Amino acid sequence: MPFTGSKPLPAPETPLYNHPLPLIEDWLMGWGCLQDGDELNHWTIERPDWQADLTLEEDRIIVRYVSTTGDRAEVKRTFKYSLSRQDLDDAIFSGP
Repeated sequence: MPFTGSKPLPAPETPLYNHPLPLIEDWLMGWGCLQDGDELNHWTIERPDWQADLTLEEDRIIVRYVSTTGDRAEVKRTFKYSLSRQDLDDAIFSGP
């Protein structure tokens, strides 16, 4: 996914905990995530087959996926900030 923020992101293999918060927010926006206006640590993303709610916690990202086709099954996953941004790209944005 191309990054469209104003400052360059660290290398993809860099753990997310080494990214400043504004760059994490730019990274999420680059994937098409939308930030909640009231709860700034909550984000949403929609894809043709699924949608997800992302919550940025102190040491992890919690992702709750909901299928938009068929049974609307839910899947919840937790990812530590010690994972690289590339690993998180692959894990979060490939869907449930």
